[in-house]
Amino acid sequence: MPAAAQTTRSIIDEFRSRGLIHITDDGQELLTPSLEELLAREKVTAYIGFDPSADSLHIGNLLGIMMLVRMQKYGNTPIAIAGGGTGLIGDPGGKSQERPLLTREVLQQNLEGIRAQLARFLDFDAEGNAALLINNADWLEQINAIDFMRDVGKHFSVNYMLAKESVRSRMTDGISYTEFSYMLLQAFDFLTLYDRHGCALQMGGSDQWGNITAGVDLIRRVRGEQAHALVTPLVTKSDGTKFGKTEGGTVWLDADKTSPFQFYQFWLNTADADVVQFLKYYTLLPLEEIDEYKDEVSERPEKREAQQRLASEVTHMTHGQTGLEKALTASDVLFGGDISGLSSDELLDIFQDVPSSSMAREQFDNGGVQLRDLVAEVGLASSRGEARRLIQGGGVSLNNRRVSDARQNVTLEHSVDGQIIVLRRGARQYRLVRLQG
Repeated sequence: MPAAAQTTRSIIDEFRSRGLIHITDDGQELLTPSLEELLAREKVTAYIGFDPSADSLHIGNLLGIMMLVRMQKYGNTPIAIAGGGTGLIGDPGGKSQERPLLTREVLQQNLEGIRAQLARFLDFDAEGNAALLINNADWLEQINAIDFMRDVGKHFSVNYMLAKESVRSRMTDGISYTEFSYMLLQAFDFLTLYDRHGCALQMGGSDQWGNITAGVDLIRRVRGEQAHALVTPLVTKSDGTKFGKTEGGTVWLDADKTSPFQFYQFWLNTADADVVQFLKYYTLLPLEEIDEYKDEVSERPEKREAQQRLASEVTHMTHGQTGLEKALTASDVLFGGDISGLSSDELLDIFQDVPSSSMAREQFDNGGVQLRDLVAEVGLASSRGEARRLIQGGGVSLNNRRVSDARQNVTLEHSVDGQIIVLRRGARQYRLVRLQG
């Protein structure tokens, strides 16, 4: 994503107007007090760390990614840390029990997937403020335990660490020394990036405030310099449920884990109460344009124009134009669009929630099965007679093409890849026929 031209609008104004700065219950913004003055005066280098516990990032990571995108858009230099070192330990924040430790082999595979995904959002070739992707294993695996305890550990009291929410919340169930030390490792990351890249700002979710400010404190104590912190709200939906989870599980950025169609549908299903805020969080659309959707949502919610725009913008950023076009084609199929050119796998993805029936492939040889019999067999009609009347009345489609001849035979030639036949009654009542054998 190319860096945009610099603007006179402050990046803090941008964050604030989009609701991207976490505000505590007593109304306090969680950012270093002097950060706004710094960003008004000069460009900075800022970083966010990404957990490599899986081989793909997920939509829970998107807010952090977009924070870096916005920093780069305003002329600052973004650093994405792939936590190859801290990933071997695990962050206790937000967890009720200890994470399973990863092997180095699994961790390396995960890092490779994450690198490719971040490159879709950040410009690693921008002139003057190219994004950096750095693995903290480069330094964490080089330092020995004695040096770490002398050079880092001595600057933090146990009481200081116990007061941090990420640790305090785990004290009832217990926390290992491994995870207890995570805060110091992240603080050392910040110090190292400050020394090597002049990185003066770390960002993250509000659950990271304790870890981030530990790094700010370490830089002040060791270097006598001021570093900065800024955290975003933890995103929840208006109904109180956790953002990023569906009945099917996590929504991944990897197209092999969550297809562009499924990804698009997730955003398309955003509630009216959430969609304007999500447009502010997850797109680069101007605020003036986003504000126009408020009236659309209020006055014409059935059109879902805001949801369509949100889904298109985020899918395009994540999966490119080709991925967006596939998602739009697949979405069109749900409303009776042409299925020619789609594979059986793509159809199974589109119709994953549609009831299906399995039938022997040989039944569709030698003349095949009459359409009226097939419609009744899969339960789109209660009898052959009802099926015949439905078909003659134009109420049945075969592979999304309306058929009026109830005696038409359905053969293997009607199947997609010899695997799938799609039947539809009316506008949206689908059945899949899976050919077996």
